[in-house]
Amino acid sequence: MIPAPAVHRAEHLSPDQVGQVLALMRAAGDTDGALPLSEHVVLHLRHGGEAPAVHLLAYGETPEQIVGYAYVDTTDAVEGASAELVVHPLHRRRGLGRALVTAAMAVADERNGGRLRLWAHGDHPSASALAIRLGFDRVRVLLQLRRSLSAPLDEAVLPAGAHLRAFRPGVDDEAWLALNAAAFAEHPEQGKWTLDDLHMRLSEPWFEAAGFLLAEAGDGRLLGFHWTKVHGAAPTQPGDGEEAHVPEPIGEVYVLGVSPDANGGGLGRALTLAGLWHLRDRGLAQVMLYVDESNTRALALYRRLGFVRWSNDVSFQRTL
Repeated sequence: MIPAPAVHRAEHLSPDQVGQVLALMRAAGDTDGALPLSEHVVLHLRHGGEAPAVHLLAYGETPEQIVGYAYVDTTDAVEGASAELVVHPLHRRRGLGRALVTAAMAVADERNGGRLRLWAHGDHPSASALAIRLGFDRVRVLLQLRRSLSAPLDEAVLPAGAHLRAFRPGVDDEAWLALNAAAFAEHPEQGKWTLDDLHMRLSEPWFEAAGFLLAEAGDGRLLGFHWTKVHGAAPTQPGDGEEAHVPEPIGEVYVLGVSPDANGGGLGRALTLAGLWHLRDRGLAQVMLYVDESNTRALALYRRLGFVRWSNDVSFQRTL
């Protein structure tokens, strides 16, 4: 019998280890067509953060060469632990993926009563097969949709009394967090953002206040927002580190939210269009977004605006 590959735990990573993990992520993304680690994980790797995580490392021919990695977040007392992992393309089919998932399950046994969610970005058949073999059920699908920005765009017509302006870092932070929490009260991740989560993103090279659009009422209340993002080296922006390998710049409907008090008045559609016009004016040819497959209302809006399915990310839940 071939012994299972050794997996090592760490509570903290050195700067060299962080660099290796990010390089490993890029190598896998170039091969698979989808980055294997979410933005949340990448931000915590690069910036640190208060939320504790367990890092699982698998090494290659030398103890310094990281060829497999898993990030295990054990902070959610309600939903349980969550994990994301990556194996270098040249070191696959050697049991590393299974060893990393098994080690993540052991962490969940110790810290979260065995509850564990596992993300597979890109929904590759091999990842699904491994998850099912290890006792996980497919429970959530996050769709990536895309649209050409060269196709016709309707004008963004805001409801009466509302106007658009750019986000002001350091001024709008608390008000925006309150709006985000209200707009995403039922969302498993987005509605839980903290001030630290916001500030990490505001400090990223890709952030530009002009692309963070706020809809404001005449009395100053925030009604909704459309935060756009540009991946890759856009015509007016230099390359941005971890995403500089993207072959062509692409815009993103990064986060779009509407206050529950302003639902039903067409504000969501108007904000979406306003952000698309902003990205088009930057010279971008395409735009992408992520939306839960179960969010039929948002899906209907995006499809009416010309978005089509591009790829899937899948969450698996461990069966106990």
